[in-house]
Amino acid sequence: MSSLSRELVFLILQFLEEEKFKESVHKLEKESGFFFNMKYFEEKVQAGEWEEVEKYLSGFTKVDDNRYSMKIFFEIRKQKYLEALDRQDKAKAVEILVNDLKVFSTFNEELYKEITQLLTLGNFRENEQLSKYGDTKTARSIMFIELKKLIEANPLFRDKLVFPTLKSSRLRTLINQSLNWQHQLCKNPRPNPDIKTLFTDHSCSPPNGPLAPTTVNLPVAAVAKPASYTSLGPHGPFPPTAAAAAANANALAGWMANASASSSVQAAVVTASSIPVPQNQVPILKRPRTPPANSGMVDYQSTDHEQLMKRLRPAQSVEEVTYPTQRQQAPWSLDDLPGTVAMTIHQGSIVTSMDFHPSHQTLLLVGSNNGDITLWEIVSRERLVSKPFKIWDMTACSLAFQASVAKDTPISVSRVTWSPDGSFVGVAFTKHLIHLYAYPGPNDLRHNVEIDAHVGGVNDLAFAHPNKQLCVVSCGDDKLIKVWDLTGRKMFNFEGHEAPVYSVCPHHKENIQFIFSTAVDGKIKAWLYDNVGSRVDYDAPGHGCTRMLYSADGSRLFSCGTSKDGDSYLVEWNESEGAIKRTYTGFRKKSAGVVQFDTTKNHYLAAGEDSQIKFWDMDNTTLLTSIDAEGGLSSVPRLRFNKDGNLLAVTTADNGLKILANAVGLRTFRAIEVQSFEALRSPIESAAAKVSGSSAITNVNPVNCKVERSSPVRPSPIINGVDPTGRSMEKTRTVEDVTDRTKPWQLSEIMDAVQCRLVTMPDSTDSSSKVVRLLYTNSGVGVLALGANGVQKLWKWTRNEQNPSGKATASVVPNHWQPNSGLLMTNDVLGVNLEEAVPCIALSKNDSYVMSACGGKVSLFNMMTFKVMTTFMPPPPASTFLAFHPQDNNIIAIGMEDSTIHIYNVRVDEVKSKLKGHQKRITGLAFSTNLNILVSSGADAQLCVWSIDTWEKRKSVAVQIPSGKAPAGDTRVQFHSDQIRLLVVHETQLAIYDTSKMDHIRQWVPQEVLSAPISSAAYSCNSQLVFATFCDGNIGVFDADSLRLRCRIAPSVYLSQAALSGSQPVYPLVVAVHPLDSNQFAIGLTDGSVKVIEPIESEGKWGSNPPIDNGILNGRTGSSSTTSNHTPDQTQR
Repeated sequence: MSSLSRELVFLILQFLEEEKFKESVHKLEKESGFFFNMKYFEEKVQAGEWEEVEKYLSGFTKVDDNRYSMKIFFEIRKQKYLEALDRQDKAKAVEILVNDLKVFSTFNEELYKEITQLLTLGNFRENEQLSKYGDTKTARSIMFIELKKLIEANPLFRDKLVFPTLKSSRLRTLINQSLNWQHQLCKNPRPNPDIKTLFTDHSCSPPNGPLAPTTVNLPVAAVAKPASYTSLGPHGPFPPTAAAAAANANALAGWMANASASSSVQAAVVTASSIPVPQNQVPILKRPRTPPANSGMVDYQSTDHEQLMKRLRPAQSVEEVTYPTQRQQAPWSLDDLPGTVAMTIHQGSIVTSMDFHPSHQTLLLVGSNNGDITLWEIVSRERLVSKPFKIWDMTACSLAFQASVAKDTPISVSRVTWSPDGSFVGVAFTKHLIHLYAYPGPNDLRHNVEIDAHVGGVNDLAFAHPNKQLCVVSCGDDKLIKVWDLTGRKMFNFEGHEAPVYSVCPHHKENIQFIFSTAVDGKIKAWLYDNVGSRVDYDAPGHGCTRMLYSADGSRLFSCGTSKDGDSYLVEWNESEGAIKRTYTGFRKKSAGVVQFDTTKNHYLAAGEDSQIKFWDMDNTTLLTSIDAEGGLSSVPRLRFNKDGNLLAVTTADNGLKILANAVGLRTFRAIEVQSFEALRSPIESAAAKVSGSSAITNVNPVNCKVERSSPVRPSPIINGVDPTGRSMEKTRTVEDVTDRTKPWQLSEIMDAVQCRLVTMPDSTDSSSKVVRLLYTNSGVGVLALGANGVQKLWKWTRNEQNPSGKATASVVPNHWQPNSGLLMTNDVLGVNLEEAVPCIALSKNDSYVMSACGGKVSLFNMMTFKVMTTFMPPPPASTFLAFHPQDNNIIAIGMEDSTIHIYNVRVDEVKSKLKGHQKRITGLAFSTNLNILVSSGADAQLCVWSIDTWEKRKSVAVQIPSGKAPAGDTRVQFHSDQIRLLVVHETQLAIYDTSKMDHIRQWVPQEVLSAPISSAAYSCNSQLVFATFCDGNIGVFDADSLRLRCRIAPSVYLSQAALSGSQPVYPLVVAVHPLDSNQFAIGLTDGSVKVIEPIESEGKWGSNPPIDNGILNGRTGSSSTTSNHTPDQTQR
């Protein structure tokens, strides 16, 4: 076989591996004999699959090829023989002796006789040479070490043990380049050519118009639909899993070479893509030479193909519009840095790790070298929780850990961290363990799970969200990186480092989730959530312990570390090239330990060294300033900013820490001091005070903080007897949920469009078809609406200077997106009474496919071509709700009109289970991977809990309908990001349930300014807020934990005067939340229009949380979150 043919085999092997065609990969390895996969061989040996072991070996050598080969086969067959004897399976042992070991008797008859005599022993360990034979698993491991040595020494395996170094998806890239070339040679290149096959050369037919644009976007599923539905793979949505994995794998740009996006069900070709880079960086794209008349790059199935095309375009198209003006950035000042010592805390033990709560930014979690963890409310100087180190369940721990504990060596905290939403705490220890706590409230850390995670120390810990499931990433002295779910189940195990792993940095770019890891030898590797292995192998500067961090907006990557010689390095990386972009100066020549660092405000870097805190501007390599915080800091201080960057915690040499603050942070401290003084005032005087907001504040703040006297969320008592009525009130810009307590809290009421950002989708208003279902795409670049007439519409934002991220925004009008064919995504509505139909919709994780129904059959649409890929589930009964299984998107839970739930496998077109428990149609379905359950809701106001494993019903509870209201109407359910709390939405209420016990925690019922029935509600993407729409057109923004109203948005904000005064009421039927921006939401209205709404940039959020103590009003707690459904301990937590 020629050299190029041999290389083609390697390209095919790489393709099969990326596409997860596991059996085909290993068959081709064996049949070609070009690459011996030692890892696969080891797996089969350890599993005892002896037939497959020998079958795989036979592709590379035979028993009598040489002495190495003979020894390899002998060791395998001897092990198989001994295992049969160990099982007391004498018949099988005789069979192996005669059929497998007999061949070796001609070479060593004495050895064969000795092996035969083992049959006569009750236990073959009575033989002196086999007396040390242990258990089967250990014996296989020992044997494999010997086999590996024999294989490496065998000349027949020379040059077959190392896979050649290839860029990711090399075969895809070559095919893509070929198609680019073919398209560039077309006489009349057309936009979006319909590529139907790879079997013949591509050629464009003459264009319909005079201008052929340069950009070419190839439809996703260009191949005709096969006669039978194509297998979808075990995990991925509707493209094969491997395609989705390949898309993820290839998104690490320069770190992982050329990359591919998702492929369609039929198409196997994917274009090269890269991680989006900051606007001032240009990724280097390696392309073949092309004729001067470059007619564009052919692009295949990619959820972001339009944005990708614009990034790859060599020159600006004549059809693009540029926006030369850029938004002015606020000037930066040294005063922004927290440099003033606000307080000192004595911890009592050396502080080893700290982390601020992501939203309650004066809560500081501290870990110590004595194993304790402490939760401080730093402003009030209160130690809320203290947890000394304790092993929760010694019997569940490994013997190795139990032995190490017996040595009585101290166990320290190596890392503490909050989950992104602040609902969980992770703690890593210097021996084996991880502790995960749930954080339900201010003074409570509850045991969640203890994990014996690593052999030796657990060096780092971080939370991540692969596949929208909260999990924990850890690394340790055993050179491994592991990923765990919140029940302690291991999801992934990454090996490849040759030294203890020092740190991990999980991150995501658009939909691509990945992990950077660094080892103590300075090696940097990158991993996707798969079993393919590391995609990156780079050296950190200094070749020492290094930690990596992204800027707050995720656009810039930094690392800081110290070499064994004490030299420290702080650098920024160019992700598009995997190279160092800039190196910051200002460290002393030798550091006493590993320098720690942090980033803040997307602008500053800080590192602790030489008992000082040193600051850099991210865009300037020279040291900006350094402070000693009035002295007493550790020699190499640990440090941590809060989210807003106005507080900085640093460690001291006397087993404590200092909190540094800037002007805004100092105001937070003063506000709490004033609040403490207020607490001493007479409660009677406070309760008697009445405050109403002023409308005369337009020059101060666009948000009209008007509060009705009768409102259940009235402000807290007036301060110092001063009635602020009629006076303007300026809102103090401080950290989230911390307001200037010298002024009363007031409900934010948005009354006019100038008080927020708003955009209406073009071509959306259709009074004949109200919007009944609404979704954001998972990538956050588009909005998808389903109308009552069964037609779906898609709007997408493009990346440009006005919108550099390319994400959905209310600041830019999106495009009404349609394929060139002009197809509409129209559901099967033949014979359907649309007035009675219950529409339903679900989107695949990579945004490639949408599944929907509107009283007829369920249709699967390709999101790029709008073609119907297949239909299923013809009525009756009609489908009323759709939900993808979180771990296998080939399985769909389908709620039905007849009250049943069908568990349907798309791949085999078969209903696997039919769940019965409701009395009326299904109106909601939600999966929890943490609890391994499916929760369903119905028009019967019932909630049912089903086991995902067996599909048996675990529990059924009735929604607590307020007295006087009928238990009818749609009930919707959605899980909190912790996968435990459940939001239940009914026209009569918002409710929160703890699904681990199905306890009813909290309830809010329409009242006062929001008294109309609820039409829709949803958690924000970070589960901190709940957005609710009402049948009178009002929109409420609630705190998700307390269900307290933060902000009301009036219908006058988004409706014209004509709509407000029209005979037909116009109001939102559905609300959808942006998957990445927690303050952005979209609404679908009864007039067919779709609108995206965000707070104004100067605010950045919807109001603020009301104080916990809102006073007693009319004999009941003054909060709209409180009803008679609370238990005493649940009220106002």
